[in-house]
Formats: sequence, structure tokens, C-alpha cells
Amino acid sequence: MIEISDKNSGEMILMFKKILKSNIAILFFILWCPVFIKGQAIPDFSILTDKAFQKLYQNPEECISYSQSLLISDKNVEHKVILRNIISQAYALQGNYVQSVSISNQKEDDDKKGSLSHFIQLFDDYNLADQYQNLGLYGQSKKIIADILKDSELLKTNNPKERMVLAKLFQLQAINAGIVRNYNSALQNIDKSNSYLNSHNAENMIIKWENIIFRSTFLMRQNRLGESKKLLDDVIQDVEKYENNAFISAFAYESMSRYYFLKGDYNEAVKQLEKGFAQIENLPYNDLKIIFYELFARSYLALNNDEKYYYYNNLYTGLKAKLDSNKKEGIQYVVKLLETYHHKNLEFQEQKKEKQLKTAGIAILILIAGMVAYLLSESSRSRHLKKQLDFFEKLKIKEEPSAVEVGGPREDPVKENKNQEKDPSKISKEKEDEILQKLKDWEKSDGYLNKNMSLAILSAQTGINTKYLSEVINNNKGKNFNGYINELRIDHIARLLKTDPAYLNYKVSYLAEYAGFSSHGAFTNVFKSITGMSPNTYIQEIIKNKN
Repeated sequence: MIEISDKNSGEMILMFKKILKSNIAILFFILWCPVFIKGQAIPDFSILTDKAFQKLYQNPEECISYSQSLLISDKNVEHKVILRNIISQAYALQGNYVQSVSISNQKEDDDKKGSLSHFIQLFDDYNLADQYQNLGLYGQSKKIIADILKDSELLKTNNPKERMVLAKLFQLQAINAGIVRNYNSALQNIDKSNSYLNSHNAENMIIKWENIIFRSTFLMRQNRLGESKKLLDDVIQDVEKYENNAFISAFAYESMSRYYFLKGDYNEAVKQLEKGFAQIENLPYNDLKIIFYELFARSYLALNNDEKYYYYNNLYTGLKAKLDSNKKEGIQYVVKLLETYHHKNLEFQEQKKEKQLKTAGIAILILIAGMVAYLLSESSRSRHLKKQLDFFEKLKIKEEPSAVEVGGPREDPVKENKNQEKDPSKISKEKEDEILQKLKDWEKSDGYLNKNMSLAILSAQTGINTKYLSEVINNNKGKNFNGYINELRIDHIARLLKTDPAYLNYKVSYLAEYAGFSSHGAFTNVFKSITGMSPNTYIQEIIKNKN
């Protein structure tokens, strides 16, 4: 018989207790492991999507590849909605709007059951508003966001994911306000967007950077250049602390170049553009590249560097034509989708079928209105083109000696017949011809450039009764006194721009003052109404033709 000492007995009991505790711990881990794994599924997905969102601002092609691999392997319907949105944004940044709309509108069978969470419903609505904005349908985007933000309870949410979407919605609304030059509203929406950014992941950080840049842009438009510059300096310094943020870095430098352009330092504006463009030159950020091309062209035009102006202007016009075509196709694709799948609710918050149909119907009407507006815009462009051709033809006629010397001003036969039908008691034909000749002589004096020019002053200068003056101008010029004077002023400036290269370097504000207009805006509006194009466009056309 083996005897066991108290010491050995105690050691054996202690060892047994350790084994027992170890087994209990193992058993406990086995029982609870699925719970831990299940509990970490959402955080793991959040990490993956945060990485995908980072790639969106590093390289859209890598973002698409990475997100699609997640999309294939993930069976969670709500996860698929989020991943499709990220892929959609990547395509939009490339300027591939048709593919962007297509991927965001792909739906799983489970999507139709109305069982998606409130967060995903909200996220999908944001996605729709973002799509409209990408396609240039700012009014529709604004309306969708306004409808979402009517929910006062939603605005009080403490759900981090919902707050992130609200931050993005307010940012979109700020951009929409900026488009219509309501900069105070834009700044207020940026403040609201920032108030919902309370997490510390990459997505929150990027949205904060974007908000700072947007704020600086809106301040710049309000001529608050000092405040704008400080914000841009800070955000550029902050972004440079982190590696591989190509899009944000380029965006910041692009805004900084606008600051220097407004300050009249065109060389520094070009330097800032070069720094920013270097970040995305080899990346497919076509939606941002087109902005760089336009700003390069403007800056080199201001520096009188014709070679580089034409180079970047050609890049700009070529890419713009391509992206405009893509946007048009994207709009048509959306309309087709809505007509085919009108029963799919564009706002998941309304679960009932009746409300779904009503919402889809409204969306279709909005899109049709958008298409009509687009067609009307195209029609307007055609009218402007005709007006441009007529104006250049008129200038050509005025430059020919025969037009000045033979028979005085040319009369429209229809208008001439109408003149003959006028009451002869008002003014005789001989008197009318006399007045027209005096007006013709007066026009050579450039007196119409007088900022204070009025019918009374013209009467005093020509010795013609104001009543007769007004009648002859209305009957023979086809416009009232103000229209007559404004047309003389625009014709004069247009001829100077065409014949004297020095005037091509003057600011539009100087041309407006020289022509006798009260403001830059009034000059631009009248110039466009007469020529069919803005002063800047007219100047660029002359430069192209000279080249």
C-alpha cells in the first residue's frame, strides 16, 4: 500500500483543481465562441467597408476590385447595399455614370421584401440623392434630401451609422446650395454635417476634410479670402500627414489655385494646380481632372500663354464632351429603370404599396421634368448658336465699306412695309430720313458710351425732338431707346475685341465700365442676349480664330 503524505495530497488536489478550471474555461470558450464571432461580424464588416471607402479616395479602380471581391463573398443583403454604393461612387469619380447608376440599382430578391433595417433604408435614399447630384440633377437631389430631413426624430438619432449618413446628406445639401450661389445656406449645411461626425474612422476623417475644403470654397465665393486661405493651409498640412490620399490632396490644391487666381497671382495658381494634378495624373479621376483642365486653361489665358491655353482647353473640351455624353446616357438609363421597375420604392421609409407607387410616380415625373429641362437647355443652346452666327454676320457687314456707304442702314422689307403703313400725320418720310441720318452721324461719335446717356441727352446732342427720336428709334431700329443704346455699346466692344488685341487682356469688369454699363452683371447679361454668348466665351472664340 502506497502512503500519500499531506504535502503530496495537497499538491494533487491543487493540480486537479487547475485541470478542472482549465477544462471549465475550455468548455466556456467552446460554448460562447459562436456568440463572440457573431458579435464581431458587424465590426469586421465596418472595418472592411472603411478600407473600401479609403480606397475610393486613393484609386477608384482598386476600390472597385476590392469592393467587388467583398460583394461576391458576402451573403448579407444589407452589406451588399453598402458595397454597391461604394462601387457606384467609384464609377462616378471615373465619369462612368451609366455603370454607376447600373450598379447602385442592382437589387437582390431579399431587397424586395421590405425587411431592410432603418439604417439601410436611409442609406439607400442617400445613394439616390447622390446619384441625382452626379448626373447634374441638383433640384431632384435637393428635394429628396429635404424630404428625408423632415424626420425630426431621425435628426436626433444616436446611431453612429445613421449619423454618418446624415453627415453625408447635409454635405450634399451644402453642395446643392452652392450650385445656386446660396452660400450662407451652404455654410450652414456644412456646420450641420460636421455636427454628425463624431467617430474616428477613415470615413469620418475624409468627410471632415471634404467639409473644410467645401467651406473654404464657399467663403472664397463670398470674397472672404483670408479665412478661406487659412482653412486650406490647415487641411493641406493635415492631409500630408497621411499617405496616399490622392483625391483629397488634389481637391485641396485645386481650391488653393482658385484662391491665387482671385488674388491675380496666376503663376502661383498654376503652381498649385501642378501640385494637385501630380496627385491624380495617373489615376482615373476624370470627374476631378476636367476641373483641373479648365483651371489650367483659365490661368494660362490670363498669363497670355497661348500654347498651353490651347493645350489644356482642348483637353477640357474633349473630356467635357465625353462626360456630358455619359451623364446624358446615365439620365436616360435612370428613366428607363424607373419605367421598368416603377414598383420599386425610391424611398424605403414608405413600406405600403400605395405609397411606393406614388413615390415612384413622383420620381418619374421629376426625371421627365429633368429631361424636358435638359432638352429645353439644348434648344436654348441652339438659339444662342443662331444668335451668335447672326451677330458675327452683322459685324462682318458693318466692317465692309459698301455697307456703310451705300443706301445707309439696311431695312427689313417687312419692317419697311410696316413703316409705310404708319400714320403719316405723326412724322413725314423726309423728316424720318433726316433723323436717321443724324443718328447715323451721332453713332460715329461713340457718344453712346456715356454712362449717363439718356433720351434727353441724345435729343440735346442731335437737336431732335425727344418724341420724334423715340418714334424713329422704335420704328426703324426695332427696339426701344435702352435697347438701341445697349446694342451700340455691345457692337462697339465686340469690334474692339476683334480688331485690337490689347482689349483681349482686359478684365470683363473694365470692359463693362468702358462701355457705359452700371455693373459687370448688367454688361454680361446684355452681351449674352445680343451675341448669344458670354464676354469670356466671345474672347476665347476670337483667340481661337486668330490662332
